[in-house]
Amino acid sequence: MSLFEKAVIGTDRFLYRLTGGKVSTVSLSRQKGLTLITVGARSGERRENQVQYVADGSSMLVIGSNWGKPHHPAWTANLLKTPDIQVNVRGSVSDVHASLLEGAEREAAWQKMVAAWPAFEDYLAKSGGRELRIFRLTPR
Repeated sequence: MSLFEKAVIGTDRFLYRLTGGKVSTVSLSRQKGLTLITVGARSGERRENQVQYVADGSSMLVIGSNWGKPHHPAWTANLLKTPDIQVNVRGSVSDVHASLLEGAEREAAWQKMVAAWPAFEDYLAKSGGRELRIFRLTPR
């Protein structure tokens, strides 16, 4: 992991704890951010990960870009195993269901994600051809 990535992730965790999830580096960059509150697929322990999201009607789209690394981020395995999770959006916690998108629905979501954050194209190129997992988070 590059020093930049470590600094961003560390700063995110600090801001999240300090503000109860109301401020993150994502929100400071004028993007929309949330914290996924999941259960570890192997550990069974509570996990929290800050990610960008794109609003899509009453749901939210998130992408497992992992900064373009060749492997999926662990939180995507958590969603696949236990899709009923919580999210913290600017200090407001709610229950959602995560669905892995495929086919035409995934392609439409990809276009929305790239329009919101063009760097996702760079992450895809860096990933070595890995299909970046995209999830729809639907309120439950």
